[in-house]
Amino acid sequence: MTFLKQKFIICTSGIFVYNCSILNLEFLGGFIMLLAVAGFIMLFAMMYFLFKSKTIPLVVFITIPFIAAVLAGFSFPEIVTFVKKGVGKTTEMAVLFIFSVTFFGLMSDAGMFDVIVDKLVKKAGTNVIAVAVVTAIVAIFSHLDGATVTTVLVTVPALLPLYKKLNIRPQLLLMIVGAGMGVMNLLPWGGPVARAASVLGMSPNDLWHIMIPIQILGVATTIGLAAFGAMREIKFNGAGVLEKTSPEFEIEEGTHISQKKEDELKRPKLTAFNMLLTLGILVLLLINTFPPYFVFMIGCSIALVVNYPNPKDQKNRLKAHAPAALDVSSVMLGAGVMVGILGNSGMLEAMTIPLLKVIPSFIASQLHILMGVLSLPLGLVLGTDSYFYGLMPLAIEVGKNFEITPLNMAVAMTIGKNLSLFISPLVPATFLGIGLAGIELKDHIKYSFVGLFSVSLIMMVFALSINMF
Repeated sequence: MTFLKQKFIICTSGIFVYNCSILNLEFLGGFIMLLAVAGFIMLFAMMYFLFKSKTIPLVVFITIPFIAAVLAGFSFPEIVTFVKKGVGKTTEMAVLFIFSVTFFGLMSDAGMFDVIVDKLVKKAGTNVIAVAVVTAIVAIFSHLDGATVTTVLVTVPALLPLYKKLNIRPQLLLMIVGAGMGVMNLLPWGGPVARAASVLGMSPNDLWHIMIPIQILGVATTIGLAAFGAMREIKFNGAGVLEKTSPEFEIEEGTHISQKKEDELKRPKLTAFNMLLTLGILVLLLINTFPPYFVFMIGCSIALVVNYPNPKDQKNRLKAHAPAALDVSSVMLGAGVMVGILGNSGMLEAMTIPLLKVIPSFIASQLHILMGVLSLPLGLVLGTDSYFYGLMPLAIEVGKNFEITPLNMAVAMTIGKNLSLFISPLVPATFLGIGLAGIELKDHIKYSFVGLFSVSLIMMVFALSINMF
């Protein structure tokens, strides 16, 4: 059994995938089936508990993958190895979440966003559609570097106060940001295009040139989605009516903070400094000189010392933002357990084999179109590496039997996968986004899925209309 496990994991891991044919995988027989069954049960169980709100995501991401790994026959030392690899990948991100959430919380306390929101409100008035379109444009341009975390940090903290003031649900903000990131991730330096190009054995730049028309349409469709979403908010949620500031509001701990106490935290004389500090942090993130988490560590330290020089005030500010920071970072570390077990046990790769086998013969010749349509749902539950280095090569091999070129299969599968980026529980930026916006993962997915899926389908139809496939 140990030999079979090792052989399967080696065959399905990254650059070694071409060393093993589907027949070799079938030879492993029973263990692959066991892995696939365990993987499907695990994913269905996770989705059930998440969408039914039976427990918090942290518990789901830790316990269910562990149970699935035990049921699949892995020993405790093997599971520990998977977990260490997974958590190792998410530790830096968890630290980033702690300090980025705290930093933007401090900026909010000091009143920096109040100034930005007031000016945006004066420019846009109560024009919800204009706000949504601006959000799309900001998200598109901020993702030119291909960094999801940077895009989230540039867009969500700055625009969220405006959304709240105009009574627009933050779910719309995240959906627009997700669409903007999805279409811009088709750039040659984007991770998905680079991975697809490596599978095809071609230059990422060449692959991008082929997909430029699709990307241009995707940008236009994203702006259209933003406008449509804004109109829906106006019609069904009464967006556009400015919310009046309540003299008293309830915070998570159940206590009350008076408006006077909130005003005491404001630092209007330091607004210019705080804006420069925030801009400096964003510039450092874009030029990528230092690790993002270290940038926010420095930013938090400076923000605390300058805005709240009294050590007692500094401690109080950290305590005030600790619940939000801990909530996001702990979920990220829990997701590391899930990512480690799924990505290193071979479960995801095993799950792709029965999926490909059940495809009816009469649609096999259109397998690339089917995979393109399903790429967003599949991208939601499959990690990026497993999708591109596990599922895509298998789909390409099957497609060759029906005269589907590898390029057509890769292009079709890349489009929708990118749009799933910001609603996938396997993407760290997803947790950063929902943490900053203060919404549940299930609510984010429910709200954004149809919109993002629609964008991917429109891009697929356009690709077919210009005979790209």
